[in-house]
Amino acid sequence: MLALGTSGCAVHKTETRADGPEPRPGTVKQMNPFLHFLETRPSPEEFERVYPDVTLVLPGEIATHEYRQDNSRFFAELDDKGRIKDGDFR
Repeated sequence: MLALGTSGCAVHKTETRADGPEPRPGTVKQMNPFLHFLETRPSPEEFERVYPDVTLVLPGEIATHEYRQDNSRFFAELDDKGRIKDGDFR
């Protein structure tokens, strides 16, 4: 009975497939799953597959300066292996 009560309490419930988490279309509305995904240190290709509608801006790339409030453009910070370790929405 205890197992039934605790089984629905997972903090990060994500669908996965052989190549990683399911794609999440649209802008980022839920930050916890997004931050959990970043903790996996995704490659830029993995990021673009999972978040296809979020513009990924890598270090050194040129981007426009329009003001966005919808979490649709993520400026990534990369680790020494070229994987995304952090960043911010602008």
